[in-house]
Amino acid sequence: MTRTVIALGVAALVAAPLSAQTPQAPPSGARQGGAPQTPPIDVPWNDAIPPGTPEHATRALKESSRHGEWVDIKMADGKLLNSWVVYPERPDKAGVVLVIFDINGMRDLARAMGDQLAQDGFIAIVPDFLSGMGPNGGGSESLGTGVGQAIRTLTDADVNARLNAAMDYGKKLPSSNGKTGVIGFCWGGARSFAYAAAQPNLNAAVVYYGEAPGSADHTMETTLANLKAPVLGMYAGNDARIGATVPETQEVMKKLGKRYDVHTFEGAGHGFMFAQAGAAGANLKAAEQSWPMVLSFFRTELK
Repeated sequence: MTRTVIALGVAALVAAPLSAQTPQAPPSGARQGGAPQTPPIDVPWNDAIPPGTPEHATRALKESSRHGEWVDIKMADGKLLNSWVVYPERPDKAGVVLVIFDINGMRDLARAMGDQLAQDGFIAIVPDFLSGMGPNGGGSESLGTGVGQAIRTLTDADVNARLNAAMDYGKKLPSSNGKTGVIGFCWGGARSFAYAAAQPNLNAAVVYYGEAPGSADHTMETTLANLKAPVLGMYAGNDARIGATVPETQEVMKKLGKRYDVHTFEGAGHGFMFAQAGAAGANLKAAEQSWPMVLSFFRTELK
């Protein structure tokens, strides 16, 4: 177990946490909680990390040379899980990474995350967890502004059933090496941690600013007792809501003998990976510094 605090060394940064439930930054000069908000920065194009603005995500998907396709994965109850699947360009078999989106549901940023993982050598499966829950059996896109509310109706059992279906699908792909990891963000980060606790056959879990299961009622020791996969946690320095749960999680994971590598990025706000223009550059810095760690982790655990 390690804990690394990434310091930006820029005293003038004023980092305001960005809520994953508010995808657009407030107007320049707006106030939230009485504090002046810093204007968004211009995020340079960088295909070495996942796109961190909606515009960059759209561009990444449009320009990608990798094969991506929509697939309906059959779940145990017979329902279909609409998923975006992207394949890497490599001669050998690859590990599979399941992507769990944030509270904003399936959008270009989530699909572009899958494409980035494929660019970096993995088969990426990005399920729409809201498949069949929208009007006329639609998914995230059909729900419009109701996406967040619909996501909150999903139980851990609902999410795990969808992930199990995606995992089984990935293992059966001819180009899969049989190893599976999961990565999630915000709401998805918490679901990634919960899936690691529930699925003993998972090989690795990455948690971006999500709490551990059992943190709300201090039942983590029981909830995490059967966890097998190593967990890599990426957290924002200006995110007390989630950050306050990390020390207890570290204590419990250490007591249980589980691997839990924690990295906290000073000045960054909640949701920094998909909001790289925020926090006066701290979010972008956190994205740039965290992604190589994620790749190193997956390349080790999914080989």
